[in-house]
Amino acid sequence: MADFMKILQQAQEMQGRFQTLQAELQKETVTASAGGGMVTVEANGQGTVRSIRIDPSVVNPADVEMLEDLVLVAVTEAQKKAQDVAQREMGKLTGGLPLPFKLPF
Repeated sequence: MADFMKILQQAQEMQGRFQTLQAELQKETVTASAGGGMVTVEANGQGTVRSIRIDPSVVNPADVEMLEDLVLVAVTEAQKKAQDVAQREMGKLTGGLPLPFKLPF
């Protein structure tokens, strides 16, 4: 029974560290750009986009599709960077053990 209590205590400690990690990831910032910096996206470590900056020179009403593509590329890259940060930090939390699930972003 003592082993079960020890496992339960470890699980509770892990849950606490996981919650702390989630809070830290919200404070983390990742930045990605597309088009040589024409579009820049900033996201937190959970992949939530905080801001998008667009160079005015790329705004062309005759070519909205290019701007859409640049925004999509920058957002996708920022989310990938956030996922990499989250996985790296999660690896520290789990001692490098691979998790059986993918993060939700």
